[in-house]
Amino acid sequence: MAEDVRMALAGLLRKAEADPSTDVLREGVRVLAEAVMALEVEQHLGAARHERTPERTGQRNGYRERAWDTRVGTIDLRVPRVRDGSYFPGLLEPRTRAERALAAVVQEAYVQGVSTRRVDDLVKALGMEGISKSQVSRLCEALDAEVERFRSRPLTAAYPYVWLDATFVKVREGGRVTSQAVVVAVGVAEGGAREVLGVDVGPSEDGAFWLRFLRGLVTRGLRGVRLVTSDAHEGLKGAIAAVFHGASWQRCRVHFLRNALALVPKAARQLVAATVRTAFAQPTDDAARRQWRQVADGFRDRWPRLADLLDQAEADVLAYLAFPPAHWRQLWSTNPLERLNKELKRRTDVVGIFPNADAALRLVGALLAEQHDEWQVGRRYFSAESLAALEREGEPPPALAAD
Repeated sequence: MAEDVRMALAGLLRKAEADPSTDVLREGVRVLAEAVMALEVEQHLGAARHERTPERTGQRNGYRERAWDTRVGTIDLRVPRVRDGSYFPGLLEPRTRAERALAAVVQEAYVQGVSTRRVDDLVKALGMEGISKSQVSRLCEALDAEVERFRSRPLTAAYPYVWLDATFVKVREGGRVTSQAVVVAVGVAEGGAREVLGVDVGPSEDGAFWLRFLRGLVTRGLRGVRLVTSDAHEGLKGAIAAVFHGASWQRCRVHFLRNALALVPKAARQLVAATVRTAFAQPTDDAARRQWRQVADGFRDRWPRLADLLDQAEADVLAYLAFPPAHWRQLWSTNPLERLNKELKRRTDVVGIFPNADAALRLVGALLAEQHDEWQVGRRYFSAESLAALEREGEPPPALAAD
């Protein structure tokens, strides 16, 4: 192995001498990264290339191209493949869990004989032909343990703000393809960083499912919630009221506008949306509420149903006004979760139809665990100072119901 690296670096130096425009630093990183992956594969399989040993546990299966973003730019790597799809380079963290989860889902569908054309194409692209059910079972068990540790971890901080939303995936059950709800909770902890608090997959987005999910969060330690932002799904609203005692509820303004625009002719929707948004542009609580009522009164003669909806929804859509103005833009909608759900849909659409609900939870859970990890080292959603001011302004955070 050392000899291979030496020869590769020597070749890089010769290339640089012949072509001064060669980016030696980037090429050097690529050479060393591919050498590290070659060594990892050798250790993973228990044998060098073309070596026959009793300890060998699998077979190499060519390479796949992978772009790797680094501090010296994007590097095109040749990533080794093994036949059962169980090798993922350590240097490509933090994306390994999601890639392993996708491989596990694809393999499970393949070995169970319920794969679609999309899955069949993935099997060929990833070089997974000829895998056994026992290999797939071991991979799934390892991933399920990782996802379950993430989903059941204790929640030790206070989370003043929580966002809740759901998306849907297709799952094969009992010979039929059904739509299953993926529910996700995201919160902001006392230090200002976002966290994925929980995720679950169930047969429908009903009140009982949401209630069980939210009670599970409280059992794990969720506390200090002051505001919950979600859409106006009746089952979800009831579950929030039952679990988050003393917390305010913010009706997502994006979902509200969709409901409102459904009450007016298509030609008038752009005007109505722009007019309603003028309330959100006001700089103070009093100005926003005055503008909201003026907008409602302005629509009353022409679209009385729209005006009635504005009257009924005022307190819920403007709940964010009771919190620091610096937080308003992040609080008044579920946009933080909408963007996350779009990424989930993009990744789950690669599979199309999941072989079972466990497979869906495995992939979604791995994706969310990685997003959670990235949020911990990225830019904070709110400053710690502004959240500390929130605590000083109000009463102590309410206790939550766990029963």
